[in-house]
Amino acid sequence: MQLSHTPAATAAVFDDPNLIGSAGLVPILRLAEKAALAALADEHLSVPSDKGAHAGAKVTALVAGMVAGADSIEDMALLRHGGMRRVFERCYAPSTLGSFLRSFTFGHVRQLDAVASRFLTGLAEATPVLAGVSEVAVVDIDDTIVEVHGYAKQGAGFGYTKVRGLNALIATVSTDASPPVIVAQRLRKGSANSARGAQRLVRDALKTVRTLAREQSKTGGRVLVRADSAYYGHPAIGAAVKTGAEVSVTVRLDPRVKAAISTIADDSWTTIEYPRAVFDEESGSWISSAQVAEVPYVAFTSKKKTQVPGRLVVRRIPDANAETKRRAGQDGLFELWRHHAFFTTTDAETADTVAVDKVHRAHAVIEQVHADLKSSALAHLPSGKFTANAAWLVLAVMAFNLTRAAATLTGARRLARATTATIRRTLVAVPARVATSARRLTLHLPRAWPWQHAWTVLFERVNAPPATVAT
Repeated sequence: MQLSHTPAATAAVFDDPNLIGSAGLVPILRLAEKAALAALADEHLSVPSDKGAHAGAKVTALVAGMVAGADSIEDMALLRHGGMRRVFERCYAPSTLGSFLRSFTFGHVRQLDAVASRFLTGLAEATPVLAGVSEVAVVDIDDTIVEVHGYAKQGAGFGYTKVRGLNALIATVSTDASPPVIVAQRLRKGSANSARGAQRLVRDALKTVRTLAREQSKTGGRVLVRADSAYYGHPAIGAAVKTGAEVSVTVRLDPRVKAAISTIADDSWTTIEYPRAVFDEESGSWISSAQVAEVPYVAFTSKKKTQVPGRLVVRRIPDANAETKRRAGQDGLFELWRHHAFFTTTDAETADTVAVDKVHRAHAVIEQVHADLKSSALAHLPSGKFTANAAWLVLAVMAFNLTRAAATLTGARRLARATTATIRRTLVAVPARVATSARRLTLHLPRAWPWQHAWTVLFERVNAPPATVAT
């Protein structure tokens, strides 16, 4: 491919008032309307003064900008080009949206959390974004540091990654049939401990998941909460167990855990082969096999009322340092192993040792969600005010969930599991010319667009009339 040398290809003029650069926003905002995004924001948000007027329209504009690729307040200007005002109403200026965000207090952020939860419920009713959540739902909890620069960011600090930033704690839910979407979120100061506020987040996440499950089935199904060792404590785990959820959480190798591991008999270990090699951060090497075993275990025994009975599942791999010494001719008397343990309350009849180990290792899927957010709307935290950034996180979550839900309506399995960047490139960032005929708007899109079928399926499904109900 090379640049054409004809004269027509050497000139560029920004003068067409009927072009839009993100035609995919048309069906996606129609889906947001079906899930009642604007109505929910108008109902639950009480931001004071004229800055909070028309909250539903402003929330929708911010989410639409993020879906289209905005990662800062200034980027919201992409909603005001060409023929956007012919297709959309209330295309607010970035300064107006920035003033709206800076008017948020912590209470308003919590109100926006309620909007996000109900919006996800609406998306689940309108799309198959959470198919199977009433059977088995897996909730993953983890935090990530969003790097910031400068000294004007409230709450910024150096956390466990030694990077200056703010700490975003999120909870995702996934099923066998659907990739993860976000059910709860919280922004904290950069130096916050990982487990800070996790108890409330777990409660919020499980409440939303139970609501989603009841929408599909009156009885609901199994819910499993997965987390790493930072959340191994009674506040977060106890909150999950109290609601009837199962837990699968990595434990620290403290003396009590080591004593439990030492009671495992040599013939109790089962060898497992990984379909793909797994990178072990501690040794810096790739491993393709390991051994697993389990032993009954009661967690949090310091108080009788906090005790949680379950299973301690242990995975062991050969010590890489021991192998290096062996090659150097320094053979030891015993084979040395490194142990990784996690605590689970899943019943042995439901899943055996090998099965629960495989399920627990899938917790890494939440890291992909973190990466996805940081490569899209969460690439920056745009305000110097902490509560504005906290609201920005919630809006980024709603944009993430809306994008996922729209992709599932296309019927294309690859798009349903794609990243936000891929969905934006194929479904959202489609140029179109707006034409009017007989009071009807028509979008003229590029001929031979590679993803024309998926885009058309999405457009037709969100604009289809509601199904009739027999009486």
